[in-house]
Amino acid sequence: MSAAPITFAAERVMLDPSGVAFFPARRLLVVADLHLEKGSSLAARGSALPPYDSRATLERLWRAVRLWRPARLVALGDSFHDREGHARLEADARTRLGAIARETELVWVLGNHDPTPPTTLPGTAHAEWREQAIALRHQGGGGTPEICGHHHPQARIATRGGGIQRPCFVVSPSRLMLPAFGAYTGGLDVRDPAIAGLFRRGARLFLLGRERLFRFTLAEARASAEA
Repeated sequence: MSAAPITFAAERVMLDPSGVAFFPARRLLVVADLHLEKGSSLAARGSALPPYDSRATLERLWRAVRLWRPARLVALGDSFHDREGHARLEADARTRLGAIARETELVWVLGNHDPTPPTTLPGTAHAEWREQAIALRHQGGGGTPEICGHHHPQARIATRGGGIQRPCFVVSPSRLMLPAFGAYTGGLDVRDPAIAGLFRRGARLFLLGRERLFRFTLAEARASAEA
């Protein structure tokens, strides 16, 4: 896969097509909205979805860790779909998470779905994590520069074949919003005020592809949707 290099808060960042962001100088890997155990949460309400999302999500995260070799991995909240999600992890998912924790320091930022620390798992939990001047938090809208998740950004771009809709990174000089990483996560269109309101001066979009990222601007996404 081919990552896209950007400059954010005067630092080089690699945006990976899997949906993670890597800061080479800090050896820092950032991921958002894993929503582990969403499948089991939905199954308890009668959904027919197979409850294998945690296994699939953690396998993808493991591959990202092995690729980038970070010293620290920060998960930006909603890592678990509900307060008890961490307790429902099956043995194979716990084994994979343990392997990740042996490779890198694991930091859980708390989110609205998981506002309490996952006490039975490796890593440390924080309401917010800071890398010097950069705030890493679940929901954007605080002081900047910040890296956030929460909204599961996605964009639709017109193509000759009719258009593509994909999760995306949203990037401005002072704010970096990551796409949701979890296997069962949906998305919110970047034109929605909840996202666009955080990027009033415009933003660059990096849509996730199988092997690369596709670059557009927020203005182009608006124009494409209106065409």
